[in-house]
Amino acid sequence: MVSEDSWFERALTDVGEVGAVVVEGAEIVYSAWGQPGARGILLIHGSNAHRHWWQFVAPFLGQYFRVAALDLSGHGDSGWRGQYSGKLYAKECRAVIDAAGLGVEPYVVAHSFGGFVGLELGHYFGNDIKGIIFADFTVAPRERYMEWGLMRERNGAPARPTRIYEDRETALGRFRLIPEQPCGHPGIVSFLGDQALREVEGGFTWKFDPTMYDDLEMGVDQVDKFKGLPCRIAVLLGEHSTDEGAQEAEHVRSITEGKVPILTLPGTHHHFMLDDPMACLMAISGILSAWDQY
Repeated sequence: MVSEDSWFERALTDVGEVGAVVVEGAEIVYSAWGQPGARGILLIHGSNAHRHWWQFVAPFLGQYFRVAALDLSGHGDSGWRGQYSGKLYAKECRAVIDAAGLGVEPYVVAHSFGGFVGLELGHYFGNDIKGIIFADFTVAPRERYMEWGLMRERNGAPARPTRIYEDRETALGRFRLIPEQPCGHPGIVSFLGDQALREVEGGFTWKFDPTMYDDLEMGVDQVDKFKGLPCRIAVLLGEHSTDEGAQEAEHVRSITEGKVPILTLPGTHHHFMLDDPMACLMAISGILSAWDQY
């Protein structure tokens, strides 16, 4: 059995290969692990997050797969845009699949807001994808759908810039997981917070673009896109997740006639790749190994 100290230190020291590709004017940064030619996996992070959310899972997946985790535009080390869209995010993912050498028909694991991005990727490029695991992301029926984008229209003004903190330590003291949850590995949270900061005039602020949701429309048609995906689908949930986008498992079961695997990781929350990285690793590996058999 791998001890906690062992997997934590191994994950931190295995940073992978860092690459970048330009997609419609924005540089998209990614990290990659594993041997080119192995079955590919693309890992997609959630809202206001970055590719290092997968740091404690990706290196271990890289023992068997060719793996890439990207920073979506407006996040992490990638460039910002004047306006964001689901189709643009899908194009970013498709470009990283090619640039990172993930090969023909890779798998996708998409967490939280990344689930929306994975859905867009499947909608536009699903015939090129072997399967998508939606990680703590579900789709709601049209009558219960809540639009999280188009914030400028609702608020009547663009989002305010992120706050600037006078020093890194003060900024790190404000870092929180969203939704807030316990995490038994404080070293992971500290690492993620450090990776989320950038130095600017006057101090430090967060890397994400606060205006991302101003004009981005996620769309009431998510449920229709989900039902129309041409690739395999699975859903992986945190048992104690309070994220509003992960509460429609029964609806997903209904619209897929129970044919889509819906698995729950016991004792975990929304960010289960941080709660229990090894359980997350085993769940992803198990699903993908089963898909590889047929």
